[in-house]
Amino acid sequence: MWRRKRTVAVSFFVFMLLCSSMAWASGKKQNVEKTAIIIASFGTTVPSAVQAITNIIDHVKKAYPATEVRVSFTSNIIRSVWRKRRAESKKWLDQGIPGEILYVKNIIQTFGDLREDGYRNIIVQPTHMFFMEQAQDLKSYVKAMDSIETTKAKWKPFSSIVMGRPALGMPGDLYSYHEDLEEAVRTLAGDVEMAEKEGAVLLYMGHGNEHWSSGIYAEFQKKMRETYPQVNTLIGTVEGTPTIEDVVAQLRHAENDKIVLRPFMIVAGDHATNDMAGDEPDSWKSILEKEGYMVHTVMKGLGSNDKFANLFVERIADAAKEKGVTLK
Repeated sequence: MWRRKRTVAVSFFVFMLLCSSMAWASGKKQNVEKTAIIIASFGTTVPSAVQAITNIIDHVKKAYPATEVRVSFTSNIIRSVWRKRRAESKKWLDQGIPGEILYVKNIIQTFGDLREDGYRNIIVQPTHMFFMEQAQDLKSYVKAMDSIETTKAKWKPFSSIVMGRPALGMPGDLYSYHEDLEEAVRTLAGDVEMAEKEGAVLLYMGHGNEHWSSGIYAEFQKKMRETYPQVNTLIGTVEGTPTIEDVVAQLRHAENDKIVLRPFMIVAGDHATNDMAGDEPDSWKSILEKEGYMVHTVMKGLGSNDKFANLFVERIADAAKEKGVTLK
């Protein structure tokens, strides 16, 4: 009898210990905070250019298959165009436009959706080229959201929010934008190969900024020539400097009448379609052809380049490490 009681007591103790362990493990599992990535793009209204953005999204999803990935457009004008297009949603969806693009939201709405869905750690990854107006404004939104203080820590909207670096990096001491630039240059070997095969000058059209002149373009051009001396690489901008007139002046010293012209932008959107390759007399293609050059326009944004798209995967990894966030 005594042995039976002891056996029952031991069995009961083991059972309670097992239940306690399971409850602890379950509680620990429930307390693991959910992480999400926001791909924040300037956006595009050109349907054919959407692929460059979705290619970046696909690379991020492939790298972090167990992490939620959302998309947001930072351009108010571009979002308003897609908002109007929703009135004919079937038309655009049938053309292959993903729902996440057709129903794209701004960064504040995207934060709100993630909060409602229970995500606590957010990595915002801009797909902008460099830290200019759009990226600066995005960082302001991120800092504002992260600065919210509540009476209890558990009521704070998010546990951690961090923003990754644009493609060509950003000013700061933590990461060298010179190294980011060099890394980006290494992804463009295919462009150089194309220009070399055609015996042409490689000319990029960047966006630029009319409010100031960014030395990043001059540094990019210099690094391209150092890395790929077999091809003469030039870059101009739609806004600011160097202008297309500056480019033409440089071309006159190139002793080459062939040009491979392509956008130095994430997407081959409105600027590439009209300002770069359009039939109007003020497009780059028209200006260059009038000067006597044979122009081969490439209508693909850098986001379509798999190696370039993977830069953003690496930027996300750096941002996660910075905040101690685990990505899966």
